[in-house]
Amino acid sequence: MKKNILLLVGLTAIIISACNFVSEPKLVKEDTEAVDMHNSQNSLDWQGTYEGTLPCADCEGIKTTLQLNEDNTYALTQEYLGRNTFNETGTFNWDSSGSMITLSSNNMKFKVGENILFALDLEGKVITGELADHYKLKKTGE
Repeated sequence: MKKNILLLVGLTAIIISACNFVSEPKLVKEDTEAVDMHNSQNSLDWQGTYEGTLPCADCEGIKTTLQLNEDNTYALTQEYLGRNTFNETGTFNWDSSGSMITLSSNNMKFKVGENILFALDLEGKVITGELADHYKLKKTGE
């Protein structure tokens, strides 16, 4: 009987001490890694006039002047050498990464670099190959 009483007292002591146990708060380390939000849209001085002569399948080239404005409007002049000149204005949109623009009226796409625009193919990819250097418009002024 004494053994049962001692066992009961021991178990009671363990239960009481377990109920009174307060664990110290655990520190949770938050992952505060900074996300690099630098892109062409917010890091480069992209507003201004860009010029270059783009390749043309059935003419000597397309002399292209593109004025990009801070309010996301543009003016585009395309002179088909030896032929007609076309002018248009409109708005352009940035892609979600802030590195590419698309002109609203003709869906032309350009990757925006420092003082340069790279004309992209219909799928929005950089043009490669022998003529790749001819698909660039260089910034000429504000």
